[in-house]
Amino acid sequence: MSTPLKIDFVSDVSCPWCIIGLRGLTEALDQLGAEVQAEIHFQPFELNPDMPSEGQNITEHISEKYGSSAQESQATRARIRDMGAELGFAFRTDGQSRIYNTFDAHRLLHWAGLEGLQYNLKEALFKAYFSDGQDPSDHATLAIIAESVGLDLKRAAEILASDEYAAEVREQEQLWVSRGVSSVPTIVFNDQYAVSGGQPAEAFVGAIRQIIREAR
Repeated sequence: MSTPLKIDFVSDVSCPWCIIGLRGLTEALDQLGAEVQAEIHFQPFELNPDMPSEGQNITEHISEKYGSSAQESQATRARIRDMGAELGFAFRTDGQSRIYNTFDAHRLLHWAGLEGLQYNLKEALFKAYFSDGQDPSDHATLAIIAESVGLDLKRAAEILASDEYAAEVREQEQLWVSRGVSSVPTIVFNDQYAVSGGQPAEAFVGAIRQIIREAR
């Protein structure tokens, strides 16, 4: 018998650990197969809500925010690049990459959820930023990415040119912060159980099987 599993994946599109966590989760769900009937909802979280439109150099940003040296940042990127390669994802960020504001990307993701294409858009946004070096705050870029996964280009542009879904995204952001989410990815199962960080598939398999046992 398949157990229903609601999954809220709280994340940001500029978070490399969120990709690693998502790949670990989807691999776990593949391994579990018919044991669960999972439904993933991507929930918004902004790592840098005050980031200006022009963005900031990644090395400079990480130094200011976390106190990391350029060498430490480079070593972390290399580690993430290796982990991504093992999971089939190409991280191509370097010391000249930039961090951008992601609020408008979250507005598009909210809309994509209503259209049944949220997962597709999330993956496309990750690839656009981390693999292709694109700016996830640029409206023209976002609209083209939306179109690439089957969303309407004109409608995407209309949403981005307005404040549509801004209130909904802010409300969701505040909700998850109020529930104690302070870092991403945070993956919440059935509104009760949380797993944090870019965990491997086996960690998710163990957690989900424990949830299934407790639900019976």
